[in-house]
Amino acid sequence: MNCIIIDDEAAARAIISQLCGQAPQVNVIEEFPNAIQAIKFLNQNEVDLIFLDIHMPDFTGFDFIETIKNPPKIILTTSDTNFAIQAFEYDCIVDYLVKPISLERFQKAINKAEASSVNASSNSSDKVETTSGNDLYVNIDRRLIKINIPSIYLVEAQGDYIRVKTENKNYTVHSTLKKIKEKLPDSIFLKVHRSYIININKIVDIEDNSVLIKKDIIPVSRSNRPELMRRLNML
Repeated sequence: MNCIIIDDEAAARAIISQLCGQAPQVNVIEEFPNAIQAIKFLNQNEVDLIFLDIHMPDFTGFDFIETIKNPPKIILTTSDTNFAIQAFEYDCIVDYLVKPISLERFQKAINKAEASSVNASSNSSDKVETTSGNDLYVNIDRRLIKINIPSIYLVEAQGDYIRVKTENKNYTVHSTLKKIKEKLPDSIFLKVHRSYIININKIVDIEDNSVLIKKDIIPVSRSNRPELMRRLNML
């Protein structure tokens, strides 16, 4: 697995790099002292795994995760134990290592990352299954998960996956925007961009060629804007 290390402390980066040197599955291709440099790198390159510190000046590890699209597997490395519960709200995070990190604990995290990658490949059939009344069923990790359709406020295309955002939880499903669009009622959902479907009842604000849904600013393509304006109940 090709990986990068993001940590503002040079000593911490050196320790992670040394641990990676003892794990033959891992190949460190770059190290970064801050998240901004890492984001620029990831805009041009792909990696399988990121070792990410949480506490960094100006831009935290969680800020980094929220910024990048289609994040790879991430192992958090931190001296703070207070964010473990928050961390596992993110599908991309596979483990949470507390400094100082032992080799044994490090290897367990690597094994988790490898197993997670295998599971992702084997679950390529994860998809939107069916709808029933106000419910949408999706197949995730070979389990059917029920989602209340009116609670969905945004669907975003992310490569071979879609991210379904609801009032309470987000879901990543192996499917396409076209397939889920066929399952959602046209009365409240509208495709406003090639990568986004929105619940028009959840719109907070509209400005120029974008809409605000919750805290997400979503672009509206020129071809879809007339239909959006037609669907709104305007004075």
